[in-house]
Amino acid sequence: MTLALLAITLLFGVTLCYVAVCTASPFGNCRKCRGWGFEMKTDRKGRMKRGKDCRRCNATGKRIRIGRWFYNRWARIYRAGAS
Repeated sequence: MTLALLAITLLFGVTLCYVAVCTASPFGNCRKCRGWGFEMKTDRKGRMKRGKDCRRCNATGKRIRIGRWFYNRWARIYRAGAS
């Protein structure tokens, strides 16, 4: 097996796995708040306390995956063109 064929097979396998993840779980944890929905802050004594709500995920802690976002866009354009 040549190196190029091995690389193509590996890339195809990774892509297939990502498609499966996007299908099974279209939402992932927010990267900014790590799925909490808010930032953690420390007060002057060093104790952890709740900060402001996360603006990226609107305090839900979940965001749509990039692959699912592309699929939703493609499906919307396809439906608009087919009708």
